Amino acid sequence: MNDTSYLDGQMLLAMPGIGDPRFERSLIYVCAHSEDGAMGIIVNRHADDISFPDLLERLGIITNGEQIDLPNNVQEMYVHVGGPVETGRGFVLHSNDYFVADSTLPIGSAIGLTATLDVLRAIAEGDGPEQFLLALGYSGWGPGQLEAEILSNGWLHCEASDDLIFSPDLDQKYDSALAKLGVDPRLLSSNSGHA
Repeated sequence: MNDTSYLDGQMLLAMPGIGDPRFERSLIYVCAHSEDGAMGIIVNRHADDISFPDLLERLGIITNGEQIDLPNNVQEMYVHVGGPVETGRGFVLHSNDYFVADSTLPIGSAIGLTATLDVLRAIAEGDGPEQFLLALGYSGWGPGQLEAEILSNGWLHCEASDDLIFSPDLDQKYDSALAKLGVDPRLLSSNSGHA
């Protein structure tokens, strides 16, 4: 695979019948992809057992009484399930208006990924990125694994957009990505075939 065929900054859409319930109807933003493997964040699944203010409190960034002072967009934010790898670790996908040298991984020209407490503190104080998504864990593939899964009809991919990444309407993101590809979800098959 040459450099131009890597999927950094693209969206992966799980095909029906992917065979892994952790990824059913998942939409994943690919943060890094190379001959060494791939890493991405699921952007359309939230964690049921924790809110963003709860997480900030558990990490000691705020105390319970401080939740009242959080910006409104923080009060209402979901914590996402980013994938099954390192589920105790937080990752923030965000707009490029926030950048910290040696902490932020730029992905294309519009998106960054930061995995330090500094970005959470900045968000809690209202000084963080304009758009952001916090996920616990990530989705990862070893060398050649993602390519093999794509060839075996496990994933489709499309261009990413701010709406696909940051929209709060999680239920609609998957269908929006399919529409972007011109695919009717009713016509997708869980079977793959080769001519």
